[in-house]
Amino acid sequence: MRDRFAMPDGLYLDGNSLGALPRDTAATLAHVVERQWGRDLIASWNTHDWIGLPQRLGALIAPLIGAGADEVIVADTTSTNLFKLIGAALMSRPGRTTILSEPGNFPTDLYVAQGAVRMMGGRTLRTVDADALIDAIDADVALVLLTHVHYTSGRKLDMAAITAAAHAQGALVLWDLSHSTGAVAVDLAGCDVDLAVGCGYKYLNGGPGAPAFLFVASRLHDELHSPLAGWMGHEAPFAFDDDYRPATGIARFLCGTPPVLAMAALEAGLAPFAGIDLAALHAKGSALGAFYIRLMEQRCAGYGFTLASPRDDAQRGCHVSYAHQQAYPICQALIARGLVGDFRAPDQLRMGFAPVTTRFEDVWRAVDMIDDVMAARAWDDDAYRTRARVT
Repeated sequence: MRDRFAMPDGLYLDGNSLGALPRDTAATLAHVVERQWGRDLIASWNTHDWIGLPQRLGALIAPLIGAGADEVIVADTTSTNLFKLIGAALMSRPGRTTILSEPGNFPTDLYVAQGAVRMMGGRTLRTVDADALIDAIDADVALVLLTHVHYTSGRKLDMAAITAAAHAQGALVLWDLSHSTGAVAVDLAGCDVDLAVGCGYKYLNGGPGAPAFLFVASRLHDELHSPLAGWMGHEAPFAFDDDYRPATGIARFLCGTPPVLAMAALEAGLAPFAGIDLAALHAKGSALGAFYIRLMEQRCAGYGFTLASPRDDAQRGCHVSYAHQQAYPICQALIARGLVGDFRAPDQLRMGFAPVTTRFEDVWRAVDMIDDVMAARAWDDDAYRTRARVT
């Protein structure tokens, strides 16, 4: 699959943050711009089915997360989709006042939840450590909001056990799959998951700011209502009625007009997954991380690195973090030498192993570079300590 991507020079181990460019994306966008928009103009909503992009892309993502094609839709951003589903969940549990999450969850998840409870009033966001989550779910919890693979540590939560515990107390569960989809095994149907969101620009290679997706289990389609009642979620958007009537099924969670160009890029990013052996893909991602940990322990044990990700492959996603007091300048020194990983505050050096593009050779060469940078103390340079606006 790597041949289907325009890989940069050097080593790119940051596909968990921004996926690589598929070779077909530029031609796909050119066709949509020049032939569809340029030649067919507004007729393209019908002629080229622009209007069906949210459902069509949702159906492409569904097999990657163990969902039905009618349960996934592509729309808006991850943050916006979180707000829709948090609001819908809270409205469906009027006698309950608590959203339960964990401290250190991805910030946008917590921020959106904080905004939702302020807006709705009488609700609270409570956080407990991951190990105490199941015991903390009680009859006052309306929604459990969690990320499947943690964005810094790569720790993977037990989706089935937590979802079952929430259901036993009458609560709904919303999973953020942004660091899972396209990299690790996800079985929403098998785990009886209620709600999920995810982004399109990491392992799905949809490009910077690519549209996100949301999942609502079909059993909840008639029960839940989006708090963002936009025209595309209307039963008959082109009737232009003054009064809102929600569409049936997953379409009721649409809001505004689909961003056609961005969706075309995401469709190109999803194309390499068609027909792929997902079990093999997931096994490769796990093996790449295990290989990296083993090499780091063999080659870099004396440099002050501490593994900050689970050692057990079954409990880890496709990125691995090491803590180090000098993680930021180390990261910058590696980038200067052609190894692109990333830094996460306060002290994490994170390397991502996108299984569609990363080779075992890349992991070997990456550890060679880390060893060289540490042995020569190449990171100990004031130029590498100055924080960029995006780090």
